[in-house]
Amino acid sequence: MHKSKRTWVVLAAMIGLGLAVLSGCGLGKLVEPYNDAPVSHQIGGPAEVGSMPDGFNNFAEKCDDHGNRVFVIFHSDSAYGSVFALKDPTCDVPGK
Repeated sequence: MHKSKRTWVVLAAMIGLGLAVLSGCGLGKLVEPYNDAPVSHQIGGPAEVGSMPDGFNNFAEKCDDHGNRVFVIFHSDSAYGSVFALKDPTCDVPGK
């Protein structure tokens, strides 16, 4: 096999392998990034974020549209976290 032909064969094999990896591992996320349940309403606006010292979880909080203050506790970009909601009279409820 000539060197140029071998180069094309290797290049074609690499492209085929790359496409196989993308179709099996990541292409679905590129085509359909959100495969969650339907969303009826989103609550926009900023949240207050509290940064704790290194080694401790950080948190974010904001009011929802139902009179609750929602707290989310997270640690950097980790896959875990927790959510807690508490009735808060200082949170506005639209239409009331």
